[in-house]
Amino acid sequence: MSSSSKSVAAAHSESARVANLYRVAIVGGATLKGKEVAEVLTERSFPVVDVKLLDDDESLGQLEAVQDEITFIQSVRAEQFENLDFTFFASDPECTRRNWQAAQKAGSAIVDLSFALEAEASARVRSPWIERQLGLPLMPELQPAPAVTAHSAAVVLALLLLRAQKAGKIEQAVATVLEPASEHGQKGMDELHEQTVNLLSFQPLPKRIFDTQVAFNLVNRYGEQSVPALASVQERIFRHYRQIAGQEAPQVSLLLVQAPIFHGHSFALCLQMREAADLAGLAQALAGEHITLAQSGEEAPSNVNAAGRDDISVSIAGDATNARACWLWAAADNLRIAARNAVECAESMAATRPKGSVQ
Repeated sequence: MSSSSKSVAAAHSESARVANLYRVAIVGGATLKGKEVAEVLTERSFPVVDVKLLDDDESLGQLEAVQDEITFIQSVRAEQFENLDFTFFASDPECTRRNWQAAQKAGSAIVDLSFALEAEASARVRSPWIERQLGLPLMPELQPAPAVTAHSAAVVLALLLLRAQKAGKIEQAVATVLEPASEHGQKGMDELHEQTVNLLSFQPLPKRIFDTQVAFNLVNRYGEQSVPALASVQERIFRHYRQIAGQEAPQVSLLLVQAPIFHGHSFALCLQMREAADLAGLAQALAGEHITLAQSGEEAPSNVNAAGRDDISVSIAGDATNARACWLWAAADNLRIAARNAVECAESMAATRPKGSVQ
């Protein structure tokens, strides 16, 4: 970099400090999660002076809109992390593993939406929604450890069960979660679309992502060549649920099913209570931030009407054969919840971090 370019960069960084604004990068800026993070940053008025979009695949040079401005995807290089306050990794796990240490070394706080860092000793699986529900204090971190955003299905289950237990002792909870293709990014969405079109025209099915038929089908496991396996995703959801909800949360039995849908999680959750199920009391316990209860006569929760919404849509029903059991049917926008929790992780980091002070 020339001396004049360095002077301009230094002046820009100094202006950010004076204005109390942050410099942010989104690695995987063209991914579904990356685009959602950019939207949530704008909607929540996160104090940014600059947002870099980075990637290392075919999206390089692609134009994207960020905060009413047009920018383009740049390649991921170590020097791109200089002078950054926050880096969101919305890329594939391999890209995150290759680059997160360079970002950390440059002084950037890290928020990982790819789950690549969940096994790192220094990282912590987080959900600010659940932390607030549990009343956990905000811990000061001048140099915060990497935050791995909890799987969005784990966040939904944790919020529902932590609130539901206020209505009475839960002896057993059994959840079936319907997984959308968008959990595999744009390539998963494209494969579901291609399979649907090819089935209707009697053509061979592409199976690069799922290694099995998912169009017009429900499956509880993928083909052997699919990565990640559906079983490993189910294990992650359960693991994240335990990590964010804590040991006092109800135990839950979980079955993850791949559904022929593009977007949004749906949940069938059966609760076996110690006493007769009090549906009115349960509704009162569930109501609050991030949960909207569907009233009688209203449209039932679905992955379609949950799209683009920040909250979890829930309906409650009794069990016709068991007075102590009840059912929750819920739907939530998986990408939206992931992005909201990621940005709120950054907000909580910012609360104990001087603004614009990395460089």
